[in-house]
Amino acid sequence: MTTPGRNEPQTLKDAHLVASARRPKPGSNLTTWLKFHQANARMYREVSDVDRAHHHELRYWVGYEERKAEEVAAQIQKNKSEAS
Repeated sequence: MTTPGRNEPQTLKDAHLVASARRPKPGSNLTTWLKFHQANARMYREVSDVDRAHHHELRYWVGYEERKAEEVAAQIQKNKSEAS
């Protein structure tokens, strides 16, 4: 459940719902996807401090989103290198 007036996820379930709702459309540019994964990593990290019953699962999702962000950042860098 979210805290009234704050609209910030407080549980793993809430975090998944937020992530799903803000997922970019297929075909979105890589910068959009990078921002999406970075924001998700931050969100899951914050929720892991609140939803202690799901702390370890939330930490998994932090790592997952950080890895995805690193992959997208590497692809962005590769595309820049190839364009030069």
